[in-house]
Amino acid sequence: MVTISDKKEDLDVEAVLRLLKQAYWAKNRSEDIIRKAIDHSLCFGAYLTESKQQVAFARVITDYATTFYLCDVIVDEAFRGKGIGKKLVHTIVSDEKLNKLRGLLLTRDAHGLYGQFGFEKEKERGMTKNPDWYIR
Repeated sequence: MVTISDKKEDLDVEAVLRLLKQAYWAKNRSEDIIRKAIDHSLCFGAYLTESKQQVAFARVITDYATTFYLCDVIVDEAFRGKGIGKKLVHTIVSDEKLNKLRGLLLTRDAHGLYGQFGFEKEKERGMTKNPDWYIR
């Protein structure tokens, strides 16, 4: 099936670039911005156990003390519906570096997925400031 890793050396950055260019929230990001985000984040990849092909990606921004922000969670379209996204998010929220921290995320359409892992909708408190390239 799949193996999840947070080792940067396991990342297939070209695969991540392809995946994120397909995502509505990241399609306007430049390659330089994506690479810089990877460099400065805790990144998780999902890899087919046999071939080591990367089929999913997620990034976490954190201070490792109080809060983490989960973002850029994406599974290759050819591998969706197989539980890979659930395994990826479960691995992240269970990680000993993160499991005692407050988790934040933004999503337009995946509330059901994240709700399974304890994330709750908040309407009253959230605010964002977005650059021009950011897509809501």
